[in-house]
Amino acid sequence: MSKKVRSAKGTASQILQGVLDISKSGTGFVSVDGLDKDILIKPHELGRAFHGDTVNVMVPAKAGLSDKRVEGVITEVLQRKQLVFTGSLHSNNSIAFFIPGGDKSMPDFFIPPHKLSGAKNGDKVVAKFVKWNKSDKKPEGEIVAVIDAQNASDLAMKELLLNNNFPLTFDPAVMEEAKKLSPDITREETRKRKDFRDILTFTIDPVDAKDFDDALSIRNLDNGCYEIGVHIADISHFVKPDSALDKEAYARATSVYLPDRVNPMLPEKISNELCSLRPNEDKYTFSAVFQVTNKAEIKHKWIGRTLIHSNHRFTYEEVQQIIETKDGLHFKALLLLNDLAQRMRKERLSSGAINFSSQEVRFKLDDTGKPIGIEIKESFEAHQLVEEFMLLANKTVAEYVSKIKINKQPIPFPYRVHDKPDEDKLTPFAAFARKFGYSFNMKDEREVAFSFNKLLQDVHGRPEQHVLEQLGIRTMAKAVYTTQNIGHYGLGFENYCHFTSPIRRYPDVMVHRILQHCLDKDLKTDKLMEEKCKHCSERERSAMDCERNANKYKQVEFMQQFLGDEFDAIISGVSPFGFWAETQEHKCEGFVSIRELNLLDEFRHNEAEYALVGQKTKRKFRMGDKVKIKVAATNLEKRQMDFELVQEIKVPVKKAVSKKKISKRSKS
Repeated sequence: MSKKVRSAKGTASQILQGVLDISKSGTGFVSVDGLDKDILIKPHELGRAFHGDTVNVMVPAKAGLSDKRVEGVITEVLQRKQLVFTGSLHSNNSIAFFIPGGDKSMPDFFIPPHKLSGAKNGDKVVAKFVKWNKSDKKPEGEIVAVIDAQNASDLAMKELLLNNNFPLTFDPAVMEEAKKLSPDITREETRKRKDFRDILTFTIDPVDAKDFDDALSIRNLDNGCYEIGVHIADISHFVKPDSALDKEAYARATSVYLPDRVNPMLPEKISNELCSLRPNEDKYTFSAVFQVTNKAEIKHKWIGRTLIHSNHRFTYEEVQQIIETKDGLHFKALLLLNDLAQRMRKERLSSGAINFSSQEVRFKLDDTGKPIGIEIKESFEAHQLVEEFMLLANKTVAEYVSKIKINKQPIPFPYRVHDKPDEDKLTPFAAFARKFGYSFNMKDEREVAFSFNKLLQDVHGRPEQHVLEQLGIRTMAKAVYTTQNIGHYGLGFENYCHFTSPIRRYPDVMVHRILQHCLDKDLKTDKLMEEKCKHCSERERSAMDCERNANKYKQVEFMQQFLGDEFDAIISGVSPFGFWAETQEHKCEGFVSIRELNLLDEFRHNEAEYALVGQKTKRKFRMGDKVKIKVAATNLEKRQMDFELVQEIKVPVKKAVSKKKISKRSKS
């Protein structure tokens, strides 16, 4: 949206609307739909805007017509992204200021004496933005809480959650509502459900999980097929629309999983007790049930509310051992489910799904939450067993709802969609992969998917595996929730939704409710569904950002013990300012500054090669290259590590070849 205006200097200008991103240096960039490049905002032109705000920005009338980056001035804040911030209180006599934390440039808040809420000088606090009038030099805020933290790490985790608008506690009204919910299985409710309590049923989850929101059942049928049930905790039975619980769950929209804690979407009374599918307890569930042949062909599907009784709680490790040894509790059922899952997986991949499986780092923590070790989590057949049946249930529910119409129009529904790869990102990636000897067919979307799978198969176990996997993922669009059903490219599904994790994802709760309306033929149109989808997508991105930064914090905390030590590493990212390298042993990432490299040669960034190239030596530091680094500095507050390069490089001179070794400490 734009409108023509005159600037203070009398030149022709226009007002555009966009979202502000403020860099660590304090410079702002406003992203505007329709403009290829962000609008540059100098620090003194930010007005009263904060990072993430939706703003009006004034730019020249012909902005966007050339390739040059446009400079602008923020004229108005349309919507605040964030009203609550964490930081520290600085007070002196009757004057107090809140100093925001984090790595984004923010002004201090003036705190009136009557709004200190008992906070004292030096306290770590949560402050709420109140107002920022044109006549005021500083915004005004109020202290809403003093952060109680056991140690620096605990404080950092809490600050990450609060800065991403995830409350640390539930309001008393929410807790009171949860407390009143009854776990009793009533006769009236049982009559409405299909009873699966006499059928072999079990859960398979991580060893430290407490919220078991899915279970599998299996039995033989007289027609020669197997009946397999995918049973999901029936959150919507307990959490009613517009209740205090529902409003809180929607506001959060997701649980957040940090290395040392879970910040739940719902109170533990619901997530870990009432709805968790714990063994030897009758539970209400919403299920997708399939009749399947021994060749994994689906002969019949049924969806509805059920009642189950889990016979056993398995961990992934226990199931993997049973798969490998072909022995153990319920081993025949597990081996059969695994065989069917692997057949479904093979069929899914041959139909165009992409087999991305990036490594996941998991921290071993002591009693205080301090990392004392790191282990790499990988996907084994036990994980794939659960994954395939969850995918089948999600796909089945989406297919069912997609066929239902209200007045010949699709019912508003939160599909989980994934667009095809961005060609501008895909082309340089394909060229980069060719340098490692991997070909890429970009004839059409199907061939792209097959090329990805061939590459991922061929690269497995090779030094460049992690880099090519990560770069490949970056070419992909981000999956989102929307009512516009364009399908899920990565999974190769025309219809897909999230149905299987309502304890930790609000879209799944919405899916359960709409699904029941469809089954009851009580169709309703929610005109706000797209807005709700957008909100859930935004909350998901905030949770991912929170989780990513928490992992970085723990990496830096763990690597502090290795200051001065040398490690083998892989270059994991390249920029004009230097390169990032990830230690092979710990998968911890640090930065080697261009200033260090320029002691050897003048290095320039070659974007197409994902490399820094020496202008004299032609030496390349390319993504995927092996290097040896030394841990030079760690900064917990910024969640950053500086590495030094420990490597000899031959630099040509007129009469001889001299060898230099980088050893100067980075200051970046």
